[in-house]
Amino acid sequence: MAGWDLLAEGRRPRHYRAGQLVYLQGARPDCFYYLISGSVRSFLSTGDGEERVLAVHRAGDLMGEASFFDGCPRVTSAMALEECRILAIDQAQLDGAFQRHPELALPMLQHLARTVRLLSDHVGAASLPARQRVARWLLAQPLGEGGALKATHEGIGQAVGLSRVTVSRVLGELSGLGLTALGYRSVAVLDRAGLEALAFEA
Repeated sequence: MAGWDLLAEGRRPRHYRAGQLVYLQGARPDCFYYLISGSVRSFLSTGDGEERVLAVHRAGDLMGEASFFDGCPRVTSAMALEECRILAIDQAQLDGAFQRHPELALPMLQHLARTVRLLSDHVGAASLPARQRVARWLLAQPLGEGGALKATHEGIGQAVGLSRVTVSRVLGELSGLGLTALGYRSVAVLDRAGLEALAFEA
C-alpha cells in the first residue's frame, strides 16, 4: 500500500542481506517493519526444530505489526530472502506519523483486521484437504505479471503443512483442471474464480 510511505518520512531504511534475520520468534517487540524493497519470509519454529513458512512479504508490506500492537512476544521470525531495504517503526515514529497524517489510522485498523483474519484462516486450514490448503494459499499470495507468483513446491509445502510430493500432485491436478499453470519455480493462476470455488467448497 503506497500510503505506508508516509511512515518513512525522515527515516533511513536499514539494508539486510539474504539470510539475515529481521526479527526473532519470542523476542519482545519494540517496533514493527515496513519492507521498502526485496522479499522476506515469515516463519514459525516448532519445538522439534522444524520451520513452517507463514508468509512471504514483498515490497510495500508491513511486518511484525501484530506483536507490536498487542505487546506480546513475537510468535514468528522473519528472514530476508534477498537483499532488502527495511524501515523499523517504533512507537514515537508511529505517533508522529499519525499526528501528521491522521488519515493513516483507518487503513492501519483495516490492515490489522486483515492480518488477524489471514492468521485465523491459516490456523483453520490445517484441517482441510490438501487441494483446498494449496488453493487457499495460492489465492492469498500477491501475484506478479500474468497472474504468476514465485514459489517452489517445497516452499508451498512448508507454508501449508504438506509434503513436497503432495504439493506437486495437487498442483498437477489444479493444472489439469485449467485453474493454474506451472512454470519454473512459479505458479500462474489462470482461473481465479474457479480456484476460489474449489478452495471454499463445502
